Order: sequence, then structure tokens, then C-alpha cells
Amino acid sequence: MGKKIYVGNISPDADQASLEALFTVFGKVKKAYIVTDRETGKSKGFGFVEMSSEAEAQAAITALDGKECGGYTVKVNMAKSG
Repeated sequence: MGKKIYVGNISPDADQASLEALFTVFGKVKKAYIVTDRETGKSKGFGFVEMSSEAEAQAAITALDGKECGGYTVKVNMAKSG
């Protein structure tokens, strides 16, 4: 448990591959996706990343929360379950 990460305030130019690449530095990424609007297909500005271990997830959160990525200050924390 505790391996799913919420990533907020993502640049509208970011895609799944760039999100995954950002987190691969901290360990194995099982899944990465950006939430998009159903009608327009455009990013809603947030997404989720699932890491293979809790330690990797915590390392990514510590390193990336509050940092600038693509001109945006991202919010990175453990995803709330449910």
C-alpha cells in the first residue's frame, strides 16, 4: 500500500511519457497517467503515478514536491485511497 502518488499542477504540455520519465529516476514506474477531460481530451492538470515500492514513492515525493517542472510548481503526495 502507499505506492500510488498524486501529481498536481502539471503543465498542460506534459504527456504520459514525460510524467513517467520524471518518476523513473526514483525507481520502477508501474503506471503513470494524466487525467484528461472526456470531451476535449485536454489535460486537467493532474495525474497519478504508481511506483513499485513505497520507498521509491516516498523518494519521489520528497524530491519533487514543490519543485518546478515545465514552468509549473508541482504538488506531489501520496494519493488518497478510495
